[in-house]
Amino acid sequence: MKGTIRAVLFDLDGTLIDSAPDLAGAANDLRTSQGLPALPYERFRHMVGSGARGMVGVAFDVGPDDARFVLLRDEFLRRYEDRMTQETRVFAAMIPVLEALESVGRPWGVVTNKASRFTDPLVRSLGLFGRAATVIAGDTTAHSKPHPAPLLEAARRVGLAPAQCMYVGDDVRDVQAGRAAGMTTVAAAWGYLGDGGPIEDWGADHIIQTPQELLNLLAMA
Repeated sequence: MKGTIRAVLFDLDGTLIDSAPDLAGAANDLRTSQGLPALPYERFRHMVGSGARGMVGVAFDVGPDDARFVLLRDEFLRRYEDRMTQETRVFAAMIPVLEALESVGRPWGVVTNKASRFTDPLVRSLGLFGRAATVIAGDTTAHSKPHPAPLLEAARRVGLAPAQCMYVGDDVRDVQAGRAAGMTTVAAAWGYLGDGGPIEDWGADHIIQTPQELLNLLAMA
């Protein structure tokens, strides 16, 4: 550990909550509206960390340089906003972890690249907003992950030095941001993992297979 860990910060999608069903559902809704068949859920899951770009990329095989991308992205986001709380849930194994942190007075927070337009109502709908010590969205600061700015702002808001914080995420950008911020980094192997290469190559201080392992790490902090 880089020092005594006094707060734990979590990425949102794929780390704290399972939002893939609603994101994949919105992408498939958009496909079927254009006369295309739905794609298997598994095609979308690993790209959730890339947000609208990833979902539109899987659904239509287009990137940001494609002339169709902006219209498809905006329509995807509209459809996602309409359904983003239908199937999304806190990972069941994360619930006792949050309760354990709260029982010992160790604050936890959220740092995500998801825009506040989606983050705030989603976190509220899941009953987490009043419990989290801070919620940093993708547009809270001038930069998003892998830049360290969102994590540094989260540490500022909880009144701690970055070295006293742990950041847990399921994407290589989470590890990059956490390391740049000077935090202890934990890679969550149960998450979506993205296309950032093998999790063992991300450079995280720790890799954990289950949320319960996080409590084991914190027992050593």
